[in-house]
Amino acid sequence: MSLPASDAPEQPDGGGGGGDARATTACSNASANANAHAIAEAVARRSYGKLVALLAMRTRDVAAAEDALAEAFAAALADWPERGCPANPEAWLMTVARRKAIDGVRHRMVGDDVANQLAILFDELDESADAGNASALPDRRLALLFACTHPALEAGIRTPLMLQVVLGLEAKTIASAFLMSPAAMSKRLVRAKNKIRDAGIPFTVPEREELPERLAAVLEAVYAVYAEGWTDPLGADTMRRDLAEEALFLAHLLTELMPDQPEALGLLALMLYAHARRDARRNAAGEFVPLSAQDPASWNATMIDTADALLRRASAFGTLGRFELEAALQSAHVHRCRTHRANWDEVVHLYDALFAIAPTPVVAVNRAVALAERDGAQAALDALAPYADDPRLVDYQPYWAARADLLARTGATQDALAAYDLAIGLERDPAVRHFLQGKRADLSLASD
Repeated sequence: MSLPASDAPEQPDGGGGGGDARATTACSNASANANAHAIAEAVARRSYGKLVALLAMRTRDVAAAEDALAEAFAAALADWPERGCPANPEAWLMTVARRKAIDGVRHRMVGDDVANQLAILFDELDESADAGNASALPDRRLALLFACTHPALEAGIRTPLMLQVVLGLEAKTIASAFLMSPAAMSKRLVRAKNKIRDAGIPFTVPEREELPERLAAVLEAVYAVYAEGWTDPLGADTMRRDLAEEALFLAHLLTELMPDQPEALGLLALMLYAHARRDARRNAAGEFVPLSAQDPASWNATMIDTADALLRRASAFGTLGRFELEAALQSAHVHRCRTHRANWDEVVHLYDALFAIAPTPVVAVNRAVALAERDGAQAALDALAPYADDPRLVDYQPYWAARADLLARTGATQDALAAYDLAIGLERDPAVRHFLQGKRADLSLASD
């Protein structure tokens, strides 16, 4: 979340007597401002979604909750440098935001509507906004996540909405990640929040019988955030790197709020396995390094250990879901690279299990790549034959890159070169595109 800069003007030293005292005061003020900003930023990072969720459940209006909290943060940046930062900043912000929300209700409503809404705010928020105890604030972020991914909302806006409402990311940041103009993204986010308010979408965790389907939508949204950050099409996009970190924060949050959900554990494990080797995907010159060529010693061992533990916890429930299987596949790849012992039979069997519950062309492509290592390139091409005309793969770069490699290994050089051309044209990441161009050039040279 971005916080406003202090509005306090700089005081120039007028010279003459007392100049040293004024300079000392200026330094003190600067230090107080910096300290207040640092604490406010930390609170925003840690508790923004928690505070918005609590306010939104009472106001029944996400946008109004965001506005009230934004005013509370602005008040904090004016108050804390002068009076000092409170012992429990979350509770302080909640108290101020509650008052701002009440003022907002008074301005927006009249008659019985005001009385009813104020009664909700006073009765329910007074129970939790104990200014002396930040832990008294209940955590309603999970309910907010489910509200953001409600079936009544357009599927394409659920993930951006979650990013803004739960994490406090600005519309322009979200727009950049989803290749959309800030204005268009802002309009879509406003419409979604209005839909939540006007349709009365509940801020509740679904009942047990509804939970699996609704939880799947939340997990998909979190994974979509991570995928956007992982893609990193420019090779060193700080905004996307931050987006991946935000997704990890959300995944951690889900495992804290739902520790008995194996798919939530599997999702976090999957993301940690991938993130552990993120920096190894580029060498010192910024060139793309495929998994098979990466140095396992350069991976983040702590993240991998955490992912291993999460996967074991998920496995103990005795169920197999999509994210748990994908995490198991990542674990198998990590083990193979670390031990230098082939385990392609295990990998293929895991892909078989994944395909049984998620029979998508993407899974089929990944399975074919593993099958090529176990049974040869022709077996992989045969497995991909049913997808030759699948429109879902037309613009899917990994399909064409995999097909190019498989065709080259079977000696179908011209077809392989054509597939490489398609893969290169579809790739947005300059480093990956350069890598594919190098493979194509090597193949072309070898065929001359």
